[in-house]
Amino acid sequence: MSRSGAVIVHDDAEVLAEAVAARLINRLADAQAHRGEASIVLTGGRIAARVYANVLASNLRGTVDWSRVDFWWGDERFLPSGDPDRNETQAREAFLDRLPVDPARVHPMAAADEADTPEEAAERYEAELAASAGGSGVPAFDLLLLGIGEDGHVASLFPGNPALEAAGTVAGVRNSPKPPPERVSLTMPAINTATAAWIIASGEGKAAAVDEALAKRELPAGRVEAQGHTRWLIDRDAAAQLKHLEF
Repeated sequence: MSRSGAVIVHDDAEVLAEAVAARLINRLADAQAHRGEASIVLTGGRIAARVYANVLASNLRGTVDWSRVDFWWGDERFLPSGDPDRNETQAREAFLDRLPVDPARVHPMAAADEADTPEEAAERYEAELAASAGGSGVPAFDLLLLGIGEDGHVASLFPGNPALEAAGTVAGVRNSPKPPPERVSLTMPAINTATAAWIIASGEGKAAAVDEALAKRELPAGRVEAQGHTRWLIDRDAAAQLKHLEF
């Protein structure tokens, strides 16, 4: 493993998933030690699913009172409830349904059979966030997880898409370059309220985007600036084009 500032590189995807899972548990346990509860924003994707599976399997998972954790999502595909491509479905299958969570503290974004449009789903989620925050804005996010796409997108904020520049806290997304075209996403200002944001990347397909986002800060992923710290947790394949780092 090699470190350079906010970048932590692990040998392969499995080691990365295990390490992120351990860090996640510690982060939530520390938050609960300070204020009795914790809040996390979940992401989707293959590496995220492996992280969640490692959380479930960890001997340390009992250090967190899962009934006092709020689970939010950074983005969602605007598809019917239970669709396997929804981030909510993935997270429930990977670990949420097998942890002693409080159902009232699990906050999925509205599905396509629950809201008529992505914009309506965004408005509803914005209202739920505001209510949890005491009337406006978003609640304290102790940890916000993000993947990165090959084009440098995070959540469902794609380069050149109007949602990337959206104000407020949640945006409906249309014309996504990746299917499905309709989505719901936290906005960049909402993402950047997090105390900690971790961008997780695995595989050679992410290497160019990781390098460009870190070097130029112009891609959506490069615009993530959490209030406390932002970490890039990646494997060697995703770090393959970071020529200014030594591994």
